[in-house]
Parts: sequence; structure tokens; C-alpha cells
Amino acid sequence: MSEQPLVETIVVGPLQVNCYVAACPKSGEALVVDPGDEVVRILAVIRTKGWRVAGIVNTHGHFDHVGGNRALAEATGAQLLIHALDLPLMERAQLHAQIYGLTAEVSPPPDRLLADGDTIPFGELTCRVIHLPGHSPGGVVLLCGGHLFAGDVLFAGSIGRTDLPGGDHQTLVDGIRKRLWCLPGETIVHPGHGPDTTIAREMRSNPYVAGLVD
Repeated sequence: MSEQPLVETIVVGPLQVNCYVAACPKSGEALVVDPGDEVVRILAVIRTKGWRVAGIVNTHGHFDHVGGNRALAEATGAQLLIHALDLPLMERAQLHAQIYGLTAEVSPPPDRLLADGDTIPFGELTCRVIHLPGHSPGGVVLLCGGHLFAGDVLFAGSIGRTDLPGGDHQTLVDGIRKRLWCLPGETIVHPGHGPDTTIAREMRSNPYVAGLVD
């Protein structure tokens, strides 16, 4: 099996977002996925491990996933990446947080806009970007070896909500069926909220998308 990333999970913010740090075992270079809040805790994990942040990736632009962008970028100097279609959501994140009675730090502009099929290197590893809209227009999942960082696309036993602006239920379901069910069943799914799962488990038992194969 090819080299796999080391993965640490830090649950952050009032909406309990899973922030992930994926690191190359050989180089110690890491990607931080969805630093939604509590950057001090995220940095503490990174420093304890002796890792260096090569990039900050937002799976989508909702406020609970981007609220720590500024503090983390300033602390690490790492580039910020997001899909082009979710840039408007990122730019309005502070306003969206206020609607829910919450706060979010204004994100700096991204250094790189992602597109489907892009790769993101960190050390000797890479993540492949899979554009999978439906929860948001520019939602992406990141495939790193046998690990899938799924954002709010796919959860253990559920899928992302599609009643927010830019969401579409059928688009999300179709994307999961066409883009994720072709992955190896043992692929570990790291969702944006809640516990890890696997592709095989969700294909078998997820009530929203189970059995949806061509």
C-alpha cells in the first residue's frame, strides 16, 4: 500500500466542526482541513507533533468551516485554498454567522482557487480534489491515499443539508453516487461533523444514499 497520511482530528467551535490535520510521515509537512475555530488548539496539536503547515484547505465556504482561516494563516504563513464557486460564501461568512447568533472571523482571500481534479502536495503525499456540489456550489472532498476528507458532503449515516442557499439535494446524491461509490470500500471517510466511517459502510447502510449504484 502507498504511504498514508497521519491524521489528527480537532473538534472545534460551537457547531462541533471536525478540523483535520493530515501530515506526511516522512517530511512532517501537513495540510489543515477546515480550521473553523479554536486555532490555539489546532496549533498546539501541530507543534506537539513537530509538523509544518504547507496549506490550509476549506472543503467549502460556510462560516463554521472557515472561521479560523485568518488566525491560522497568520500563525503559519501557509497558503489558503478553496474552490472558486464557494468564494462568495467565504466572503459572507461573518454575516452568515450573525444570522445564527454566532461570530466568525473574516477570512483573508484565498491564495489558490481549486478546481475538480487539482492536486495539493504536502511532503511526499498529495490530495486529489473532487468537486462535489449540492451542500454548497463549490464543495469539495479531498482524497489522500485511503483517506477521504468529506466536508459536509457525506456523514456517518447521513448527508449534508441541502436547504441552504446554493444547495441541491439531487445534485448531492448524484455526486455521491457517481464520484464516491467508485472508491475502495475500505476508504476511511472523515466527515465535517461526527464520527469517521467508511465508503463500504455508507454504501450499505446510509439511508439517504445506500444502494445507489449504477
